[in-house]
Amino acid sequence: MARAAVPGRLTWRKAALRAIRQETPTARTLVFDVDGGWPGHVPGQHVDVRLTAPDGYQAQRSYSIASASGLEITVQRLDGGEVSPYLTDIYDISWPVEVRGPVGGWFVWRPADPAPVQLIAGGSGVVPLMSMVRARGEVGSKTPFKLLYSVRTPEDTIYADELRRRARDDGGLDVQYIHTRVRNKRIGVADVHTHAWPKDFAPSVFVCGPTGFVETVADILVALGHDASRIRTERYG
Repeated sequence: MARAAVPGRLTWRKAALRAIRQETPTARTLVFDVDGGWPGHVPGQHVDVRLTAPDGYQAQRSYSIASASGLEITVQRLDGGEVSPYLTDIYDISWPVEVRGPVGGWFVWRPADPAPVQLIAGGSGVVPLMSMVRARGEVGSKTPFKLLYSVRTPEDTIYADELRRRARDDGGLDVQYIHTRVRNKRIGVADVHTHAWPKDFAPSVFVCGPTGFVETVADILVALGHDASRIRTERYG
């Protein structure tokens, strides 16, 4: 998931692409080696990425971190985009890039938090939420997790195989899908009411996706009685 990059106090560091995983026909995960090593991050944070062309032209974007440890991002190709088509279709193993981060301290989950967790993703908004799911598995947390993932079709599902495996093997993780193009209907009150934790469980809620999606889901959660102070949102587009 990409955002507009925000300048900060962090230092740019050189990195190189170590591995690629194709997630869907339009999305792939990029695994980086960072000079000096990656300092670690909290699930939900993001990283700034800067590319420099041979003529000196630079472009930078912010991408959610997908991994629990090390540095991985998942990039969804945007038609007409300046950076994402390069990262998804051209960028190759060992090629250089600069990174700055990790960045962000609000939209994060810490394994020490015992509250049940509700994750709600729209499209590539699943990326930072997957970092939380992976971190939960990595530390062996038993915190109850629910993921409600709204995506156009099953073929557009990012991390489909891994989510299937984790839903089967990671005790306390529940994954539910809404295929909006298949049913010709966007996420609604009934979906959230049926698949999300009820308000009485006082879950920590993380919602990520396109702006319209995030606003709709946040309004639904509040209408269903969830404490607005426990709803954290991240949006793009």
